[in-house]
Amino acid sequence: MSEATARMLGEKASGAAPPIMGVGLSMEAWARSCASEESVAVSACGPIWALQCEFPAVPWALMALPLDDSLVIVERSWRAPAADLHQWDRVMGALCQQPRWLVVQGDDESITLGDTAREILTRYQRLAPRTNAASEVPVFRKVLSGHRALHDLSLPRPRAEYEHALDTWQWVLRLAPFAGLAVQLAALFHDVQHLMHTTEPPRESPAPDAAEGDDAPVEDGAPLAAQVLDGCAVDRATGGAAVRLIQAHHAPWRPALGGEVALLADADALSFLSLGSPAFADAHGAERTQKKVRRTLARMSSRAVRQLAGVRLRDDIRRHLTEAAQAEMHATLQQLVA
Repeated sequence: MSEATARMLGEKASGAAPPIMGVGLSMEAWARSCASEESVAVSACGPIWALQCEFPAVPWALMALPLDDSLVIVERSWRAPAADLHQWDRVMGALCQQPRWLVVQGDDESITLGDTAREILTRYQRLAPRTNAASEVPVFRKVLSGHRALHDLSLPRPRAEYEHALDTWQWVLRLAPFAGLAVQLAALFHDVQHLMHTTEPPRESPAPDAAEGDDAPVEDGAPLAAQVLDGCAVDRATGGAAVRLIQAHHAPWRPALGGEVALLADADALSFLSLGSPAFADAHGAERTQKKVRRTLARMSSRAVRQLAGVRLRDDIRRHLTEAAQAEMHATLQQLVA
C-alpha cells in the first residue's frame, strides 16, 4: 500500500483527518506468505476483521513494512513489563499536531499482534473517535468545540480531565453502539465540576487530584453543563436528559439504577482503569489506589468487566484488580453460605 493510498483511506468525508489516520499491522512473514500463496496469508486477515468490528471508524491494513512517515510501535516494546505508559502517552499525543498512520510491528513469530493493536487503540481511542447516528450531527460537533473550550490543554490537570471525558464518551459507544445523544453528552460533561474545584499544583503531574471522581460536589457541575449545552443549541429535552444523567451518575443510589445511568457508570469506570489508573496511582500511592480500584470494580457490570480482557493494565493496577476481584468473590461466597 502506498503512502498516498493510506492517507486517502484515513481521510473522513469532511476532509479532516483524525490524529490516528489508520492502523497497520506489520510483519514481513505475511508478505512472504502472500508471495508464496500459503494459506496463512488468508488467516492473517482474521485480526483485521475482528478489529474492524470493534473500531469501525479506523482504517486497517496488513503490510510487510511500515508506511513512510508512520508512527511505529514495536509490539515487544509495548508489551514489555517495564514499559512506561506515560512515555507512550506523550508519543501518541504528538499525533494531535501531526496526524499519521499508526503501525504496530511484530516479530515473525508473533501471534498476538491483533491483541496488541486492540490494547493500543483502546488506550488511545480518543485519537480515532467513533460516532453514531445520534452524534454525527452538526449540534454535537458544536458541543465538542464548546467542551474543548472549557479546558486549558496547556495545563496537565485540565488535559487529563479532557482526555478522560473523551475516553468515557468513546467507552459509551464501545459498550452501546446505538447510544442516544443525551448519554453521549452526559459522558462528555459527567466530571465537568472538577474544572471548578482543582488548582494546578506547583509541579507538573498528569493525574488530577479530583480524578477519584466522587468527591467534588456535582451541584456545581450540572449547571455549567446545562449552560454549555444551551449555548450550543442542544434542544431543551435532550439537554435536560443529559443533565439528569450527570446528576444521577454522582448520586449515592446510582448502583440501583439501570439503563443509561449504568452505561455511563460502566464507561466512566472503564476509562479510569484503562486510561487514568497509572497516573492516579503515581499521584496518590498504593493504598488509596487499591481502595479506588476496589470501588470501581464493585460498580461495574459484567459487560464492562469483560472489556478488561483487552486493556493494557500496568502491573500494579492489575494486581489491585486481582485482589479486588478475589475479595468480591469471597464476600459473595460468604453471603451464599450465611
